[in-house]
Formats: sequence, C-alpha cells, structure tokens
Amino acid sequence: MANIIITGTSRGIGFELVKLFAQEGHKVLALSRNAKPVLDLGLSNVEAFPFDLGSPEDFNQLKDVLKNWSSVDVLINNAGSFLNKPLLETEMEDFKRVYGVNVFGVAEMTKNILPKMPKNGHVVTISSMGGVQGSLKFPGLSAYSSSKGAVITLTELWAEEFKETGPSFNVLAIGAVQTEMLAEAFPGYEAPVTASEMANYIKSFALSGHQFYNGKLLQVSNSTP
Repeated sequence: MANIIITGTSRGIGFELVKLFAQEGHKVLALSRNAKPVLDLGLSNVEAFPFDLGSPEDFNQLKDVLKNWSSVDVLINNAGSFLNKPLLETEMEDFKRVYGVNVFGVAEMTKNILPKMPKNGHVVTISSMGGVQGSLKFPGLSAYSSSKGAVITLTELWAEEFKETGPSFNVLAIGAVQTEMLAEAFPGYEAPVTASEMANYIKSFALSGHQFYNGKLLQVSNSTP
C-alpha cells in the first residue's frame, strides 16, 4: 500500500481521489482549506486538516505531520484557484492570488514533500487544457490558464533536475470535467466526464504512470474545453 498526499480535497476530483485511494487501503493525507468534507467520511486510513497553500504556518504543521511518515510515494498537486475576468478588469492582486495557489503553492508543496519521496515516487500535477500551447483558449481566463501553463514547464524542469535521484514528475492537462469549478466557470455547460471518472483515471496514473513517463505532459480530454 502506498502513502499518498493530495491537495484540493474538499470537493470535485480531489474529494473523489481521497475515497478511491482509501477504498484500496492506501494511507492518505488530504489537504484543503476546508477539511470537513473529508473528515466527515470517517475513514481510518485518511488524515486531514485545514491547509492553505499560501500559509507558512500550515506548512510548518505539515512538516510536523510528516515526521510520522516514513515516506511519501505519491503527491498529487490538485488544488486550484480559478478566475474568470476580462484582462482590463484583472488586478495584479488577482494574478497573485491565482498564481499563489496554482504555481507558487505547487512549487512549495513539492519542495516540502520531495525529501520524503523515494526514487520510484511520483509527483502528479493537475493542469488544464487551457494551459497547453495550441489548445483552444477562452477569454477571461488569462490568470488561470497561464498559471496552468506554468506548472507544465515546472514539471519538465523538475524531471530534468531530479532525473538521477527521482522521483518522477508528470502533469495531466485535463479537459472538461463536471465539477463545481466547471459549473462556476461555464454555467449551464455539461461536461462529458464526471469527477469520479476522472479521479479513477488519475488514481491509476498516479500509481503506475511513473513506470512509463517522466517530465511529460499528458492531455486528458475528449472534448473542448
């Protein structure tokens, strides 16, 4: 059984991932600003506490928790901050808030977990098709989509930097998934994939994808967006 850390677990794909990994008997640390949905599951092999990717104090708490973990086999950087606003109305603070979670938070989380990861560990970061060069873009998503493009490049850089020692790093650019975030972004749009279905794919990839990929972007989408 693997030791798994997942961010952004209060709803959507992250919440489904917690349940799937727990059902298979893996040990899970679920991190989200709202820990209640996971705690309410009452799963004995799941640990959760309120966690803000922008809080140094929360990272200190994470370090204390990790002292009781011998290793971390899988890190899934799933937490995301979304913004749909025309560029001329987007303030610098808007960009900072989105990048604080989607880029800086991913980097800080990964940096903190790496010392606990073995050579065959796997860091999976969840990006978006909006962050892939050449994919269809939507107006109003300047901060969000550009931040999702940034973590694609970060993944390539980290895979190169740690290619001798591990772990492996890969990034999944997912398309439309029926989540609360999608409903907020595109009201009325119905995605062809449920959060549970996408979580099943991500779970399998997180556990075995590093055997075949490192430093790679995989586009996981059968639709636009």
